Amino acid sequence: MYNWQECVMDSSNVLHYPRLDTVLMVEDAIKSSKNYHTRMSLWRSLPKRMQYQTFGIILSYLQDSKKIILTRDGKICWVFADSAKAKRLVFRSVRAHA
Repeated sequence: MYNWQECVMDSSNVLHYPRLDTVLMVEDAIKSSKNYHTRMSLWRSLPKRMQYQTFGIILSYLQDSKKIILTRDGKICWVFADSAKAKRLVFRSVRAHA
């Protein structure tokens, strides 16, 4: 079985690093989807084509930054709380003592 994370972590094999607009395109595609995509179906549904290795780097980044999780059956789920209501709750919740 192909493990895309092992290939991504080895920086000597990286052919193309993603640009910011490409990362944002993938983020928007995940956030706006009504159902959870698998990696391959998400990659095929993107409006702009990219190499699968570049796509793997983006998914690795999103997973490391806690914006997405991969379920046991391989589906991608957006978990980052970026709504205005969530930001207000975090701001009002716990305040650090200086």
